[in-house]
Parts: sequence; structure tokens; C-alpha cells
Amino acid sequence: MDFFREQEVARRNTRLLTALFIGAVALLIGAINLFLAYVLTSSGALDGEYSTAFQLGHLDIGVTLVVSISLIVVIGAVVLYNWIRFSQGGLSVAEALGARPAVSNTEDPHERRAQNIVQEIALAANMPVPPLYILDEEPGINAFAAGISPGDAVIAITQGAMTQLTRDELQGVVGHEFSHILNGDMRLSIRLMAMLRGITFIGDMGAVFMRSAVSHRARRSSNSSTSNTFGLLLIGLGLYLVGLLGGVMAGLIKSAISKQKEYLADASSVQFTRNPNGISDALKVIGGHTPGTLVESARAEEMSHLFFGQVKHRLWLMFATHPPLEKRIRRVDPQWNGEFITRAQNHQDAESRSNLETGISQAQRSLTAALAIATELRPEANFPNPLEASSTQINDKLAADIIEDAREPLGAMSLLLALLWQEASSQTQRTAIHKSDITGLEVLVARRGTQLQAMKPELRLPLIELCLPTLKTLSAPQYQTFKRLLIEVVKADGKVDLFEWCLYQLVRHYLDAHFVKRSSRPQHAQLKDVGSSLAVALGTLAQLSHGNTEAAFQAGARVLNLPLALPATEAMGVLPFGKAVEQLANCYPLLKVTILKALAEVAAQDGHLSPRELTLIKAIGAVMDCPLPNQMLQDTLQSR
Repeated sequence: MDFFREQEVARRNTRLLTALFIGAVALLIGAINLFLAYVLTSSGALDGEYSTAFQLGHLDIGVTLVVSISLIVVIGAVVLYNWIRFSQGGLSVAEALGARPAVSNTEDPHERRAQNIVQEIALAANMPVPPLYILDEEPGINAFAAGISPGDAVIAITQGAMTQLTRDELQGVVGHEFSHILNGDMRLSIRLMAMLRGITFIGDMGAVFMRSAVSHRARRSSNSSTSNTFGLLLIGLGLYLVGLLGGVMAGLIKSAISKQKEYLADASSVQFTRNPNGISDALKVIGGHTPGTLVESARAEEMSHLFFGQVKHRLWLMFATHPPLEKRIRRVDPQWNGEFITRAQNHQDAESRSNLETGISQAQRSLTAALAIATELRPEANFPNPLEASSTQINDKLAADIIEDAREPLGAMSLLLALLWQEASSQTQRTAIHKSDITGLEVLVARRGTQLQAMKPELRLPLIELCLPTLKTLSAPQYQTFKRLLIEVVKADGKVDLFEWCLYQLVRHYLDAHFVKRSSRPQHAQLKDVGSSLAVALGTLAQLSHGNTEAAFQAGARVLNLPLALPATEAMGVLPFGKAVEQLANCYPLLKVTILKALAEVAAQDGHLSPRELTLIKAIGAVMDCPLPNQMLQDTLQSR
């Protein structure tokens, strides 16, 4: 599965969506003008010249233009309002559907298990762990991912999914949702919601007019009032009927855009979990579950295309937002015998109770497993065994302490600062932390600083990604205080190395988007537009290798198919490198994977991809909003 080519497909689907939307709006405007002409004439609401002007077939062009422009403005305003609303991140979508944030220190074993699964798959995808939300009142088995980018994404799971599915099955569902994040489906989904809301708003206007007419007639009884009321009622009815037509078109558009990407997400889930039975068995359980995937939330129908499965019963397949369940199962499991899996409504888990995530022991296992997943990219003999790395670097007690710290804001801050701890400049760092007046932080950092210095480089990025979602719970002033402190600790030794750059940039990229609410759009459609930035990025990485810097640089340039020259040494410091990566982040998605492949080629030119180099490439991908799943990076390296 080429995730980034699928992002390009999603971009093309956006253009298709725009074309369909424009066509739908034009059709609705035409229908409204025709109906309005008939209604105003029949009701006698218009007199004189306008009465004849509005006769069908003799529409006054001026009045028609006024009506059309007014409708375009109204629809545009509704679309813009909803786009701004839902572009604030997945949080706004989750709240609109009535979901609550998962409790970080919950005693509920199912909720704890769901959190651990989200952590594990996020680390396998090399992206920060998205916040988990729970739909408590939903017995149906369903889930969704929402947001504009990986930095503001959330994962939501229904209560039915948590309690009815085994660990492997829930992993399959969560992996499906992560693929929507990496495939670039979320931006398309938000745009789809905003546009379709503009279409269906016409029907809402009609309902308001009809209620107003009924209310007006109840208060008045004169003939003129009756005539006006009748006209208002007819206008409302017309808008409502046209709105129904808009709803039909909205359903057809959603169906056309949504179905194919569900097949792709199912296939991607298998890549994440390495277990085809997970997603296939989850679909079979849904088929045998009485509520199925139904969701009762009032806003569920509006956002139906976001979900893992169909949220409402559909009378006509043409309006379904998801492919038939049987077809999805056979795509993953061609040998399926056609039987669903039936479980009792009070089912607690098909696995033994001991396999549910309860207490510290599972936290240990989860962190170790997640770190192992994050470091499992070892296709050659040069790469150490990830399980060995995890077990030797993180003992059971330390693993438990780390994962508990990562779930609390103070603990998460202390872990990130501890990763920057250096004995040579520890006094300067300690002074900066002390001046921040964050109670308890200095003691935690000093304790963790010594412990984490022995951690291998490839384990540091996953640890950062574990901490980032917790830091989103800070207030804006608290975040600004921590960000300033982070800069001071980085500069304590008078220099900035590439790991420090990675840590700071990841924090800034993912948390600034949450607190500052900034969004960006792709600017560069061709690699030649960012040639100087590419040269700096490739050259800086080539300098890290122990081989021939020029040869490594040119290997990357060949992947890009660009005539690049190795910059001077003084032009390839950490600061120019950071600016270069920021420029590369503004490329279109399909270009980003080519850039990351070139970086991987540079790093592996000497026949050895070091943990430091691997961590840097993954961090660059994350900062570019282009996380590299381990499987994709492995495929890239093996294709050399």
C-alpha cells in the first residue's frame, strides 16, 4: 500500500467533490427559482408587473439573479462556517458527536486496552499518539478518525467496539482508522461535511419558513394575513422539498466518495497489524451483532462517512456510505464461509480476563511492545533485534514508571526535558527548570535524566510521540511556559544538535497547531521549486554518514532526478537544516514520499542505516505531516 499515492488520490477526489458540489448547487438554484416563480404567482404575493414577470417561462432575469446570488451567498456562508468549525481539529468533531476524552489513568480494563492499542499503532505509524475519545452510549460496533492533519487527529471508539471485540479485532478497527489519517482522507471528509451541510441547509430553511407560517396564522386571522401566510407556507414547503432533493444529492455524493476508501483502509489495517484475522473477524462480529454498526447520535447521519461502518439503516444501496459487509470481509478473507460471529450482549472478551489491560503489569507490557513495534524495522543483519533493544534498555519497573509519567502533563514534560539532560550542562539546565516555577518538575527531570541517557537513539522518538498527546491537555499559558523552558534547556550547552532539533520541532509542530490553531496548505507542486532546501537537507544527512559525503549526497539527488550541488559545510548547520525542512513540509503529499525516499537513500549509502539516521528520517517525516509507517520504510529500503 503506497500511502502517499493514496493521498494524491484523495486530492483528486477533492476536485471531484468540488465539481459535484457546484453541479448540485446549480441544480438546486434552478429548482428554487422555478418553484419560487410558481409559488409567488399562485399565492398572489406579488402584484402588478412582477406577477406576470414571474410566470413560468417568463422569469425576470434581474429577480432571478437576485435569488440565485442570495442562495449562493447563503450556501457559501454555511459551508465556510462549517469548514472553519470542523477545521479546528478532530476534537470539534468528537464533541459534536457526544464523545468524551478517554481517562488517562482509568481503571476500566476495556478503556485501558483501547488506549494501549492506539499507542501501539501510532508508534508503528511513526506519528504522535492521537487522543482517544469514547462514545459511551453507543452499543453498536463503530469508530472514526477525524481531523485535518496527523497533528490534530483524534480516534473515537464506541462502547460496543470496546466491549464486544477482542484485542486483535479492536486492533484491526483502530488500524483501519489510522489508515484514513495517513491516506489523507480526513481533510477530504471535513470538506465533504462542510459542503454537504451547505446543500442540506436549504431544507432547514424551508422547515423554518413553514414553522413561521403556522405560528403567524395562529396569531392572525385577516384575509391579507391569510394570503401572506399561505405564500410563506408555500415558500417553506418549496424550500423543504428542494432541500430533500439536496439531501438525495448529498447522499449520492457521500456514497460516491466514501466506498472505495473503505476497501483501502481495510487493506491498510492488515499492514499495520500484520494480522488479517483482526479486521476480518471484527467485520464478522459486526455481522452477528444485533445493533451492528448503528450509531444513535443526532449528528451521526451528517458525519456518516467518517465512521468505520454504516451508521444508519439504508433502504437503497446507492445511498450507502460503506460497501456491503460481506464484500469487505471477502476482500480481506477470500476463504470466508459466510458465517458471522455471534456473541452475547454482556460479552466481556473472548480472551481470558488476564489479557485485558489492568494495572501496572499491562502498562509495562504495552510500552515494551510499542517500543518494539517502533524499532522493528530491521531487514538487514546490521540492525539489532528490537525486542532485545527494548528489554535491555527498559526494564519492567522503568517501563511502568515511564508510561505512567507519559499520561500526566507534569510527567510528560519531565520525560521530554530528561531526554535533553546532559551531565556537562546539568547545572545550567537545572537552573532554567527551577526558574520556571513548575512545581515538582526539577526533581522529576533530575531523576529521569540519568535513567534515560542510556536509552538507545531509536527508542527516543517513540517516547516523544507518547508524550505529545498528554501535553495537549495543558492550558495555552502553560504550554508557552513549557515551550520557552524547552528552548532554554536545549541551549544550555551553547549549541543545538540534530536530536535536540528533532525534539523541539516535533513539539512545536504538533502542539502549536493545537494551541495556536494554525493550518497550512501545500504550496510546491514540483521538486525543482524547493531545490535549495533539498540540497541542504540531503547534504546535512550525508554529513552524518561515515562514508563518502559527496557520494551519499548524489545518491539522494538521483532519486529526486535533480541536478543538485552539495552545499558548503557552513551552509548545512542545524538552523539551515530546520529552515529547509519547513520549506519541504509545504510540498504536495506525493512529493514528500519522494523526498523521504531520497533521504533514506542518502543515509543507507554506506551500507548501514544507523539508529540515529533512522530516527532523524522518521522525525523529518513527522514534521512534514508525512509520517512513515514502518512497513513502508522497510519496503523502500529493501527496494534499493
